[in-house]
Amino acid sequence: MSASSRTDLKPFSESGPSRRIILWRHGQTAWNLERRFQGTTDIGLTGTGVLQARRAARLLASLNPDAIIASDLQRAASTAAELAALTGLDVTHDEGLRESYAGVWQGLTHDEIIARHGDEYAAWKRGEPIRRGGGELETEVADRAAPVVLAHAEKLPDEGTLVVVSHGGTIRTTIGRLLGLDSHHWESLGGLSNCCWSVLGRGARGWRLLEHNAGTLPEPVLGDDD
Repeated sequence: MSASSRTDLKPFSESGPSRRIILWRHGQTAWNLERRFQGTTDIGLTGTGVLQARRAARLLASLNPDAIIASDLQRAASTAAELAALTGLDVTHDEGLRESYAGVWQGLTHDEIIARHGDEYAAWKRGEPIRRGGGELETEVADRAAPVVLAHAEKLPDEGTLVVVSHGGTIRTTIGRLLGLDSHHWESLGGLSNCCWSVLGRGARGWRLLEHNAGTLPEPVLGDDD
């Protein structure tokens, strides 16, 4: 292939300009460290979580995002603020991007959930439609979050990039919905580490998963070879 022909290739879609969605999970919280189910409980970032957000924001800013939307819970809002500070973009907050509401599970540690609600937990892991702790179904989370993401993606310029700052469970269900996967298979999408992200691109047949759990880069080189 000649150099001139390579320059004619278009990213993500052969049919024309494509939009991109980056779904970014919030930084670390104290409840993450304690393996305590957060759900819609409004927990702030730890000092490490703030540093994670600042580091990730520097990487994401290099992708020249056009818009930022975020959950209104403070762990996501604070994470989004770090990217906004670097890009000068405003953040649109939407409660539709909150984490899954999980009723009486919220505030419990993983071990406490297993001890008190073991059968319910096992059914959820098998992919059964379970209202964890009397809360939302995963499909209901996707019902509220995915339309928010799509509405803002439609406002992007050609080849524009939207950053969505949200929560692990909400991001996973939103990706599953946008990819058209049956909800039983959403669990096959691995979880996101704190302050890591996934990238969707618009292809000829719909949204495509281009990257998943990105941002887990090695530590920087410290020394003469820096």
